[in-house]
Amino acid sequence: MANPTQPNVGYTTSNPDRQSPTPDKSPIPPPPPFASPPRFPPPILQLQQDQASSPSVKPPNSLSPANGVKSGSLVPHMSTPPGPPVFTSPVRPAAVPFRTSPASPQPLAFSSGSSLPTSSPPRFSNGSVELQHQVSDSIEDHLPAGESSFVLFSAHKVLKQKKQANVPSLGFGALVSPGREVSTGPQVIQRDPHRCQSCGAYANIYCNILLGSGQWQCVICRKLNGSDGEYIGHSKEDLHRFPELSSPMVDYVQTGNKGPGFVPVSDSRMSAPVVLVIDECLDEPHLQHLQSSLHAFVDSLPPTTRLGIVLYGRTVSIYDFSEESIASADVLPGDQSPTQESLKGLIYGTGIYLSAMHASLPVAHSIFSSLRPYKLNIPEASRDRCLGTAVEVALAIIQGPSADLSRGVVKRSGGNSRIVVCAGGPNTYGPGSVPHSFNHPNYPYMEKTAIKWMENLGREAHRHNTVIDILCAGTCPVRVPILQPLAKASGGVLVLHDDFGEALGVNLQRASARSAGSHGLLELRTSDDILITQVVGPGEESHVDTHETFKNDTAIYIQMLSVEETQSFSLSMETRGDIKSDYVFFQFAIQYSNVFQADISRVITVRLPTVDSISGYLESVQDEVAAVLIAKRSLLRAKSHSDAIDMRATIDERIKDIALKFGPQVPKSKLHCFPKELSLLPEILFHLRRGPLLGSIIGHEDERSVLRNLFLNASFDLSLRMVAPRCLMHREGGTFEELPAYDLAMQSDAAVVLDHGTDVFIWLGAELAADEGRSAAALAACRTLAEELTEFRFPAPRILAFKEGSSQARYFVSRLIPAHKDPPYEQEARFPQLKSLTSEQRTKLKSSFVHFDDPSFCEWMRSLKVVPPEPS
Repeated sequence: MANPTQPNVGYTTSNPDRQSPTPDKSPIPPPPPFASPPRFPPPILQLQQDQASSPSVKPPNSLSPANGVKSGSLVPHMSTPPGPPVFTSPVRPAAVPFRTSPASPQPLAFSSGSSLPTSSPPRFSNGSVELQHQVSDSIEDHLPAGESSFVLFSAHKVLKQKKQANVPSLGFGALVSPGREVSTGPQVIQRDPHRCQSCGAYANIYCNILLGSGQWQCVICRKLNGSDGEYIGHSKEDLHRFPELSSPMVDYVQTGNKGPGFVPVSDSRMSAPVVLVIDECLDEPHLQHLQSSLHAFVDSLPPTTRLGIVLYGRTVSIYDFSEESIASADVLPGDQSPTQESLKGLIYGTGIYLSAMHASLPVAHSIFSSLRPYKLNIPEASRDRCLGTAVEVALAIIQGPSADLSRGVVKRSGGNSRIVVCAGGPNTYGPGSVPHSFNHPNYPYMEKTAIKWMENLGREAHRHNTVIDILCAGTCPVRVPILQPLAKASGGVLVLHDDFGEALGVNLQRASARSAGSHGLLELRTSDDILITQVVGPGEESHVDTHETFKNDTAIYIQMLSVEETQSFSLSMETRGDIKSDYVFFQFAIQYSNVFQADISRVITVRLPTVDSISGYLESVQDEVAAVLIAKRSLLRAKSHSDAIDMRATIDERIKDIALKFGPQVPKSKLHCFPKELSLLPEILFHLRRGPLLGSIIGHEDERSVLRNLFLNASFDLSLRMVAPRCLMHREGGTFEELPAYDLAMQSDAAVVLDHGTDVFIWLGAELAADEGRSAAALAACRTLAEELTEFRFPAPRILAFKEGSSQARYFVSRLIPAHKDPPYEQEARFPQLKSLTSEQRTKLKSSFVHFDDPSFCEWMRSLKVVPPEPS
């Protein structure tokens, strides 16, 4: 891997000869007041009995545009009337056994993914210490191998033979989620950890201990280390009082070196403000929706949250909260970066640009109500927008008076501050901008310059612990390649919305509410037998010199751009040679500062057994984790539409190779069966090659780019849903049955919810839709279920509803596996629910399908000369 370039903190300006005047006060008259788990859960999912009374569900009395279905060609977004959308408090969890993740439902990750192909240099053990007989065995022997909510391995065992273990088509690796929340308990330690003096690894549950002397043997390099007498005991049970020796995951918490140590969450929130950067070049319909979303957003903020508001068009307006009865703004030109003089005039002036909500809520409402639509007769794409300058100004007011200190001094706040940009078009004015027209003779060079400038601004924001999320909406292309580096380099996310209505409003709330740690560093250590070949996720390789302390430290260090629950890193691994030992060890250490301004060192240690048997190995493979890892490796290379086509062909070759290497041969035939132990894997990969990530469902490259970057950083839960949708059919009485995501679920008397990660679709059969009362009740139940499934997800997905036969139903149909052409026995084997239908219902279902050329899953497998596995 090439070393990442260092951030360039100098910014170029498009018009260096223009001078920046001092800020002007522009009074604005006050407006009038306004009023998977790794396996599917049980199939029948009982909803709460009182869901119908949930404030988030509209009364089931009619099929109107407000509740998501109408017969016209345009299907609404389940909301978006001109008035303010209602954002309720989070829906109560359903009384159902939903587990959209191995632990708790977690949303996505949100910055573009970086490939970190890292090769661990050779580890020098300098000889292993042979322990004497008094060394105790590992303290913990009953832990399930590889099970952790923080680390998910593609298999729970490792093959000993290098040639078998390193089959690239299947691969071996892990998904690491560093930022998952953990409850305070015995696994939290407020003291320094014991670390191996040779390689830097941490003492852990799997270490062998010399009870008489307290020495412990490192599981990574096998060297003996002292414990200053702490680990001396009469028996193994005496050492259970040490959390690191009784739990595979511990948090070391240090609070003494930083001012107040643990501080109340309200104080910590006050030290990490949120600044809204809003596009003021919007037409009236878009502005109305945005105003509604903004009003609902500030009403949802905790009273202690400090908020700043910045508007941008041809100029930048920074709103002043010092006047309680009037909304006023300081105005800076947008054609160049703000000068130090103008910034000092802002920061040291009398204005208040970051104010707690309890003191300034009425002013914030008056600011949003005072916004006016764009008046000039200029096309949306050609309007002057100085987004880059606006973000620079927002970053300056977050830094406050520390902005003029030396470059090496960074103010330490609790967690990450946030800048949330609401953009309706491209950055076409000032620094980091591109010309209005692609036909500009110098466009390619100016685009390259703008991308570099935006990346540098994102790096500067990251250096000051500020995450930039960019929420785009409307019909005007925003030039994603220009804006994506700004969000990515800061640790934020870029999201595209259809409009400025409900989905954007929910994302405003979730973006500001995400608690994020800062100063994150991920350390990866493995046994000598294991080599980490690639790391993909929201970070970049960091070069940390630890050789003064640990002479043989060969760990891989990853600088994390932010530390959040919604992220994960995918690791690809190989074995260096044939493995002789019975176990291999993996240790993941995450160092970061949390929102309470405490330094955390989270240490996760995993032990996996090694096996000679291929069948034993295959039985330990976790199909869904393996599929997500394969998908991330594939998406990393699918940077264009032609690349995506190549990756589809690569998936075909991967399926054939897995069958050849691990599957039994069909008697009297050259065909191979796909291994029955991996029955879920090919179906998930079939979804991948057909779906929006690699398929042709999405037509615009900007949309594919945003999805691709989101997926590369996403947690396991969201990643799995983005690859393989989850299909739930509504039943009478408010229950839902989980079914395979096949088009056989499109039964005219049913309602179906399809969760595809960033989109949730509600499909109403024609027969059901004709019954107004039943369809409204089914739609309300489906909408409630969709909200519960995605309650913690960020970005919040679109929720779209439509009837059978409508033009928008193609969004739903294109994401289902076409199984209607398969023979009846195969349909029943893979879609058992068909057996419950009467012959009349099956005939009606069969006649409802329109013929098209897409192969079914079984047809695809046979076209590869592979016999599909029996369904599990």
